[in-house]
Amino acid sequence: MKFLALAYEEEERLNQLSESEWHALRQETLDYVESLRQRGRLILTHALQSATTASTVRVRGERRMVTDGPFAETKEQIGGFFLIEANDLDEAVQIAAKWPSARIGAIEVRPIEEALRMDGRYAAAPRLK
Repeated sequence: MKFLALAYEEEERLNQLSESEWHALRQETLDYVESLRQRGRLILTHALQSATTASTVRVRGERRMVTDGPFAETKEQIGGFFLIEANDLDEAVQIAAKWPSARIGAIEVRPIEEALRMDGRYAAAPRLK
């Protein structure tokens, strides 16, 4: 099964890390990425630029609205994602828990839907276990 893991981070907290703390966290992350690749668990991963560079787009009727910045005012924003292959949700959660930034932020794990459902977008979505 494929799972998308979204890494939520506090930009301010990351910016407060000393240079050596940042280099250690960065290297730990790169090492973990490589270990997931070698085990065939990592499909794709990317960091995102600052949430201050975001544009949020909505279309209501024929009107397009673009707002600078992220959708919600919050301390934590999505800092990146990783698409993984796991046997089940438990394994996906184990992989996410070892992601280094999970110690200073949060990792949201969601199963990928291979196709849009016929019965509705989120209709009766089962809780995987």
